Amino acid sequence: MKKTKRILAILGIILLAAMYISTLIFAFLDHSASQGLLKAAIACTIFVPVLLYCYTLFYRLLHRNDDDSPDL
Repeated sequence: MKKTKRILAILGIILLAAMYISTLIFAFLDHSASQGLLKAAIACTIFVPVLLYCYTLFYRLLHRNDDDSPDL
């Protein structure tokens, strides 16, 4: 499981770096489509980390150890 987490973390870092670079490139371009691409890149820069955080939060909630939970 740790190897899978590490691979997914590296892929997430690469994805975020690509989004930051694309945001920078789209900001300097002067094409008609660059405005829409810039907005999409900025939105993805915000939404992807939030979604990754939500995924890890739900994963922790669904896969917590039964020994840690109190008996009701």
